[in-house]
Amino acid sequence: MDRLEEPMVGPNPVDRHVGLRIRMRRKELGISQERLAESIGLTFQQVQKYERAANRVSASKLWEMSRALSTSIAYFYEGLGDPIEMAGSNLPREAMQDFLLTPEGMELAQIFPKITKGRVRRKILDLVRAMAGEPDPID
Repeated sequence: MDRLEEPMVGPNPVDRHVGLRIRMRRKELGISQERLAESIGLTFQQVQKYERAANRVSASKLWEMSRALSTSIAYFYEGLGDPIEMAGSNLPREAMQDFLLTPEGMELAQIFPKITKGRVRRKILDLVRAMAGEPDPID
């Protein structure tokens, strides 16, 4: 079975990426799901499904979202990389997307870079690793 015939398990990685980018931009602008949905003629539940990649965003809705979120359509695809490179393992990308799809992950991603002291960031990382039962990669 070649790559074109492999069955997909879960949402398509591109749909996940686009959904994450919708959420990131919406949060960046401080727009609620309800407000975004209203501006493009949908329910907030549909916006939730787009953001989680439970449903695919049509080309026309993506165009409407780009206008409502004051960005280009290309914004939603930024960071995807070359499709040939994506054919390999997507585990780190998927883990990052899963993290950013949680409210806590999004908040941590926004706040963590504001911690200016490297030692403090390292201690936080060590704490999270210990709480998750993950070994220190240095060991």
